[in-house]
Amino acid sequence: MDQQSDEYLTKGKSRPANHRDPEGTSRSILNAATREFAEHGLSGARIDRIAALAGINKRMLYHYYGDKNALYLAVLEAAYARIRAAEAELALDALEPEASLLRLARFTFDYYLANPEFLSLLATENLHRAEHISASERLRSMHALFLGDLGRVLERGAETGVFRPGLDALDIYMTIAALGAFYLSNRFTLSAIFGRALSDPERVAAWRDHIGDVVLAYARAEGRA
Repeated sequence: MDQQSDEYLTKGKSRPANHRDPEGTSRSILNAATREFAEHGLSGARIDRIAALAGINKRMLYHYYGDKNALYLAVLEAAYARIRAAEAELALDALEPEASLLRLARFTFDYYLANPEFLSLLATENLHRAEHISASERLRSMHALFLGDLGRVLERGAETGVFRPGLDALDIYMTIAALGAFYLSNRFTLSAIFGRALSDPERVAAWRDHIGDVVLAYARAEGRA
């Protein structure tokens, strides 16, 4: 396991649940379940391990979340809610369009790097063909808000001649997410295959800059460098 994952598992350890604190107990269960699902996937995750890590018994866990699939969906919803909340704090509307897009690109990569469990959860859910998140109205609504914010940035850029017109917010976001997630999820195999130490801080920082350069080069109006 890499250093980033070790740090996550250390900071994500749940404290024993306080039965007089329902919110705290729920939070402990979610923290424990996030660790378990990120490390073992949906099929390999064990409810008894989650309960033990959260400091409760399985009966109480089922009382809070019903069953394993419901708990897994709650973990996904919480994981997406955290990144969407962090994106909302970027205040993209307060910056010039190019600065906004660069901030989003850098933030997304930094978030993936600091939260390896997020990419692990996404990989698991893709193996299940988004079966669980497709049933969540909460997830659809929070993503719609985010794309609206990004779309306004692109529109402002087009209106001022900074960006070319007709840019699609989802295309831009998928480009940012793909460039970051692919690098971080595959850096170990790519390092072994091509003989480059892609986990070295210097190379990680260089790729972070590369993502910003690629996205801005694509978005800029013709003739702008």
